[in-house]
Amino acid sequence: MKELLEKILKDGTVLEEDVLKVDSFLTHQIDPELMSLVGKTFADKYRDKGITKIVTIESSGIAPAVFIGLELGVPVIFARKQKSLTMTTELLTASVYSFTKQTTNNISISTKFLTEQDKVLVVDDFLANGQAALGLIELCQQAGASIEAINIVIEKSFQNGRSLLEEKGYKVDSLARIKSLKNNKVHFVEDKN
Repeated sequence: MKELLEKILKDGTVLEEDVLKVDSFLTHQIDPELMSLVGKTFADKYRDKGITKIVTIESSGIAPAVFIGLELGVPVIFARKQKSLTMTTELLTASVYSFTKQTTNNISISTKFLTEQDKVLVVDDFLANGQAALGLIELCQQAGASIEAINIVIEKSFQNGRSLLEEKGYKVDSLARIKSLKNNKVHFVEDKN
């Protein structure tokens, strides 16, 4: 997606050879026009697939997920990292390790929102090592829901997340695939189309 690639080059900051900061438009402050384009781009690929739910993890996955859900006309569920007082029973739970934050979170979704009748798009802001996506997949499996694809806004292709998910049989669809962050510069995987 040309607009996303341009935004990454213009406003993204390489902090280390494996860390890209995009807090001005995705992970802290949200660019709603760009997220609307992200939502439309993903939705256009899955309009005829019978998607019933979008599943993401709080917090940076919520914005792109909401715009996809809006385009497809389906609810968005976000896995909570902190259990609230109102989430007391009938929970699907999984553990997710965050390499960026160096923490493990127990994520959860209420069983009343995700069932075996659901056909799901899993959405996240970044794909690096695949742990968040695997946690969301685990929640979907616990519910008996089927997964159409894993939708990623920005993929760090030099890390093993994509191969890990594809080896497990999941389709991974990313809008921006980063080949490397060497020399404080973003290098994209070349589009073969």
